[in-house]
Amino acid sequence: MNMQTPHIDEWMENVTYDELSVGQSARLVRTVTVEDIQAFAAVSGDINPAHLNAEYADATMFHGVIAHGMLGAALISALFGTQFPGPGTIYLGQELKFTKPVRIGDTLTVLATVTEKDDEKKRIAVDCQVSNQKGEVVLKGVARLMPPTQKVRVPRVNAPQIQLFDPEARQKALLALTEGLDAVRCAVVHPCDEGSLSGALDAAQHGLIVPVLIGPEGRIRRVAEEAGLSLEGVEILHVEHSHAAAQLAAEMAANKDVEVLMKGSLHTDELLKAVLGQPALRTGRRLSHVFRFDVPLYAKPLLITDAAINIRPTLPEKADIIQNAIDFARIMGTEAPKVAVLSAVETVTPTIPSTIDAAALCKMADRGQIKCGLLDGPLAFDNAISPEAVRIKGIDSAVAGQADILAVPDLESGNMVAKQLEYLAGASGSGLVLGARVPIALTSRADGPTARVASAVLAVLAAHDSRKKQEADAWKSGH
Repeated sequence: MNMQTPHIDEWMENVTYDELSVGQSARLVRTVTVEDIQAFAAVSGDINPAHLNAEYADATMFHGVIAHGMLGAALISALFGTQFPGPGTIYLGQELKFTKPVRIGDTLTVLATVTEKDDEKKRIAVDCQVSNQKGEVVLKGVARLMPPTQKVRVPRVNAPQIQLFDPEARQKALLALTEGLDAVRCAVVHPCDEGSLSGALDAAQHGLIVPVLIGPEGRIRRVAEEAGLSLEGVEILHVEHSHAAAQLAAEMAANKDVEVLMKGSLHTDELLKAVLGQPALRTGRRLSHVFRFDVPLYAKPLLITDAAINIRPTLPEKADIIQNAIDFARIMGTEAPKVAVLSAVETVTPTIPSTIDAAALCKMADRGQIKCGLLDGPLAFDNAISPEAVRIKGIDSAVAGQADILAVPDLESGNMVAKQLEYLAGASGSGLVLGARVPIALTSRADGPTARVASAVLAVLAAHDSRKKQEADAWKSGH
């Protein structure tokens, strides 16, 4: 077996009992981050809201989030175990006194000084002091240690990475994108179950939409009553059934009475058929769906298209699908989205048609037939999102390992990828139909209120972008 020799800074070397003397000291410096506090809470199970809930913490005597006291103690333990005395040290006991709170952003200096040596038992006493960047002592005490008696020099082991994912924080960040935007009038089509109705009302409470509920009024009111939802001040347009609801919503969108459509408890094809039946809503581009996922193990939002509408898209249809996703990614703030055109392999293979399509799509982008995005493909899933997989396979690409958009070969593969991210990887998702004159918030019956609100955010952002473009066009035509 070949073992790579570590660099000098990758070694840990201890200080033996005989090498230690009274007055000898060592220090460790660490800046406390919100991720440190969250990780300590996750490992210890200490979810005291003083450490994790900013609103609660602001109302306490500390007036803000503070770190766990034992987080500072853990830094003392880290100094003992890695540097002074280092590997082989046995931690026998510790007296601690917490003197000041530790806050996010504080830089802590741990100072350990030998105060006693017991030659008979080979034990030492160590004075421990933890200070912040202001020089204030936040933690102090005396530790009892059994230092190593034999010299040890071992490779430094990298600690396992803890992936922290805060869905609530991600949702707040997404909602923040709509700050300063007024609510848009939204036709909620046949909201005749609790999920779709509560999702629309939640979006309204967040100031995203002004809902217009279209469907059987008696049924909608029964659902609201059974779920404890208030319909006070909410406009309801009565129609007998879901087909009529879809037809009326599409007509309202065509007449610009609403800027967004939101799917309720009806089949997707019912709604889309009504939309396609309105020439004023067509753009000449294929309708397609895009998922937006916040994935715990991925550093940025990930778009997946199309996993909901187009079953086996042709090459021209794939070009439309990708262009829709690129345009939407730009609305979300990614100026030049990186598009990974997925297949099972990263090489063009005649027996795998999706690799041929991927290569053609990339050439179409080179020729300006797909604009404003950077495409590469075919790429397997791991090559699209994993820099390590890219390095191992020696792929030279500006997209591989850092994709913003995953363009899937067909609906079946895309749907499987999306569901696996949600149910196995813990991703939080939302979705939108693009390619019409109005955005369509499309959710699944299994989606919870958070996903429905997130989908409303996407629709609102797309609607405001469309409004800006229409205003710009009107201004140009007027001049």
